[in-house]
Amino acid sequence: MRFWRYSKMKITLNPHAKDAATRDALVAEGGFGKYYTDHMVICEWDEKSGWAEPELVPYGPITLDPATAVFHYGQEIFEGMKAYRQPDGGIALFRPEANAKRFARSAARLALPEMPVELFLETVETLVKQDAGWVPNKVGESLYIRPFMIATEVGLGVRPSNKATYILIATPAGAYFDPSKAVSVWISTEYVRASQGGTGEAKCGGNYAASLVAQKAAAKEGCDQVVWLDAVERKWVEEMGGMNLYFVKGKGADATIFTPKLTGTLLPGVTRDSILSVAADLGYKVEEGMISTTDWQDGIATGEITETFACGTAAVVSPIGQAKSAMGTWVTGDGQPGTITMQIRNHLLGIQHGNIEDKHGWVKRVI
Repeated sequence: MRFWRYSKMKITLNPHAKDAATRDALVAEGGFGKYYTDHMVICEWDEKSGWAEPELVPYGPITLDPATAVFHYGQEIFEGMKAYRQPDGGIALFRPEANAKRFARSAARLALPEMPVELFLETVETLVKQDAGWVPNKVGESLYIRPFMIATEVGLGVRPSNKATYILIATPAGAYFDPSKAVSVWISTEYVRASQGGTGEAKCGGNYAASLVAQKAAAKEGCDQVVWLDAVERKWVEEMGGMNLYFVKGKGADATIFTPKLTGTLLPGVTRDSILSVAADLGYKVEEGMISTTDWQDGIATGEITETFACGTAAVVSPIGQAKSAMGTWVTGDGQPGTITMQIRNHLLGIQHGNIEDKHGWVKRVI
């Protein structure tokens, strides 16, 4: 194994790649995570040699020893990012450097090796170029890109693994939620997502595994998603499922776009950060702070809070119509997607698809 030094990636093409007609039919079918592109990227790391040269190989199963560390101690991280079709048929990534840097921060928190930003970007760009035909053409659809890393040392023992494997896969993605419909949420007081000093800021599988029981509880209440509160007082609103939350205070040009501040327990979402800038570009006031469940309920009752939405890479922007909890149920506005929510969503998608000027240097052209 030799150390990676900015050299060209080794490429092995899939002899069984889907023909264009079959691929196009699968892309047109839509959905999320149903089908995967013809190739993937694998890159090995070990403590002595560092990162090996990455390889683009045919998409397929991987083989791991039953005693591989990830199965027993959960050393695993991942990212979510997208490639978007542009008006001239080209393809661009949205803020890939931000994902690369967050991937490295997550790795550090889980005692995994930090992948150099340049190496991360090389793997993503190579896969997207090779499997460009899998990128949908419609606005609102994209190629969802999933980089992940697992601890691969074989042997039992609670300590950081001395080997790791980075893998990159991609899937054509339609809308995660139907943006024309507002989702309902259940505010969980029984379970918490993260606490200070924990892994809340890292994008790791354990955070999501621990959330599933609360998601089941939300479904029992007839809700689409769960909203998390802080771990200490169980009153401060933090996140929704795997997404960040936003509240619109007021109406029209004087509205304020508010989101819970990053406290060390929330995931620093790339979409969350982008919306702070997009909302300001559109002329709205933006604010980060603390909001309690009482503030939320009272804000709806008085009309101060006029819209609520969640955001994330997969869903982009998802309107919230109704919130349910042990304290009662409240509906935002008429329970339908709000005007400002949809304006922000459409503006962000416009930037991502190249239909609106990118004033921030977020869009990175690949093809």
